[in-house]
Amino acid sequence: MAQQYQPGQRWISDSEAELGLGTILAQDGRLLTVLYPATGDTRQYSLRNAPLTRVRFSPGDQITHFEGWKLTVREVEDIDGLMVYHGLDAQNQPRTLPETQLSNFIQFRLASDRLFAGQIDPLSWFSLRYNTLHHTSKQMQSALWGLGGCRAQPIAHQLHIAREVADRSAPRVLLADEVGLGKTIEAGLVIHRQLLSGRASRVLILVPENLQHQWLVEMRRRFNLQVALFDAERFIESDASNPFEDAQLALVALEWLVEDEKAQDALFAAGWDLLVVDEAHHLVWHEDQVSAEYALVEQ
Repeated sequence: MAQQYQPGQRWISDSEAELGLGTILAQDGRLLTVLYPATGDTRQYSLRNAPLTRVRFSPGDQITHFEGWKLTVREVEDIDGLMVYHGLDAQNQPRTLPETQLSNFIQFRLASDRLFAGQIDPLSWFSLRYNTLHHTSKQMQSALWGLGGCRAQPIAHQLHIAREVADRSAPRVLLADEVGLGKTIEAGLVIHRQLLSGRASRVLILVPENLQHQWLVEMRRRFNLQVALFDAERFIESDASNPFEDAQLALVALEWLVEDEKAQDALFAAGWDLLVVDEAHHLVWHEDQVSAEYALVEQ
């Protein structure tokens, strides 16, 4: 049965309870206009599915007039669709309080208040939430959790390597595929799965300067990872005491980092859960000579 709306009736929003009591202003065709005096907001709803619950009080309830005085309800009268409450005030004097004069700041925060006011969500909403959590739980138990959302078509060995590496608590590996076989994709899969699983929350990616933008685009386009690109200009212009602490995923050029000791100190102080180094085979180490890039990564 369709709800019957009358100007002056008091309703509360199921989706925006913080607005307080609403007052029906008008019903125009298929639209319902509701004023929320407590905040001064006005909302328009479709008559077919307005997210509203009628506010009705029962004998024994204590209600408040918009001027502040309270009434203990003894009797409820329905006059042309509007509720009129009869009862006793704080001085035990009989008084009448029409619903149009109810306090605008009434909210139903407690579950019991919502239950007794009839502000009950439909079963379909619970079923939707339950099924969502159920499917999310099944996804998290999948062997492909964190690997299936990539905007690419990983081949079997990439998925195997990514899962094997990402499931380690502190992975320490060298991805040594041939050129063009998707090492960047493998690294992205590892990063994505580690982030989703909670094994890592702060990731540092060190790359040659000429590959910074390629990594930035690949991480955003294929994995929807918002990576912060750091260079000398961004580091100097930042107002933060340590710019690296503001980024959960940082992309940094090795060449600049090697030459800037202040940036190195800030980078080390920020702390990272996962370090990814591109073109790591170019880092030079000999017994009698270690490159600055190698020494930096080793720290």
